[in-house]
Amino acid sequence: MQFRKTGNPEHVPAVVIGIVERFVEPDLRIKLKDADDDLRLIEDLGIDSLTMMEIVILVEDVLQLSINNDELRNLRTVGDVKTFIDCKIRGLALPKPTKFIPIEQIAAVMPIQPPFLFLNEASVSSSGANGKYKITGQEFFLQGHFKNNPVMPASIMLEALGQLAVLYLLEGAAPEPGKVISSSLIYFTGCEGVRAHRVCRPGDILTLSIKPKRMKMPLATFEGAIRVGQEKAAIAEEITLTFGYAEAVMPPPVTEINGHTTPKPDAVAATSPLRVAVNA
Repeated sequence: MQFRKTGNPEHVPAVVIGIVERFVEPDLRIKLKDADDDLRLIEDLGIDSLTMMEIVILVEDVLQLSINNDELRNLRTVGDVKTFIDCKIRGLALPKPTKFIPIEQIAAVMPIQPPFLFLNEASVSSSGANGKYKITGQEFFLQGHFKNNPVMPASIMLEALGQLAVLYLLEGAAPEPGKVISSSLIYFTGCEGVRAHRVCRPGDILTLSIKPKRMKMPLATFEGAIRVGQEKAAIAEEITLTFGYAEAVMPPPVTEINGHTTPKPDAVAATSPLRVAVNA
């Protein structure tokens, strides 16, 4: 009612969450109360394509706008839905869709590898990146931190935020034309305003988020935060990385043999199969 009276876009998130909640199973609604924009519509909330259409119809009716079915294909999270509707109401260009990155792809593109990789899953958009890491209790550093009292070191939580920033540079940042950000040229430079607010132990799931503040080669500065559920665990007002560019690898040219297209052998040899698969 307030939105219809004022047209204030600030009311949109509450309206959207209320509409989504009507179509979510009762035992899953508690997740929405956390207001977690990373909640996945299908995997976390059990919303199938038919239910999504019902949600859209009600959104159109309540907010009095029209949504094209093709525009729904890239909506994967509650945050995507909020941003999408907010842009529609304000008449802004729609942002690039969020890219979801499973652990296999994270490990493929990151210069940091297990057992020192502290991201189980991540999503990257033009505005930042989010990730999750579950403390299993089997981490090598918990054997001595602390004796008979395993606690996630705050320095490792800061490392996890830095790794998420690295992933953003590799998968979300817009490099110069004809260039890519080289994974071998990213290094930690400094951090400011770091605060630890909560002790984190085995079984806790760390929800990480970073947002770029400034980015001009060779420096990229981010703000970051970690929470467990709704509890603040740690913040970093600024995390700064240094980075460099490399020449972009062009897709391999193809030849047609018996009606099938096949990359030329020399092109295949010159191109990283892993990188091509990741880009695909």
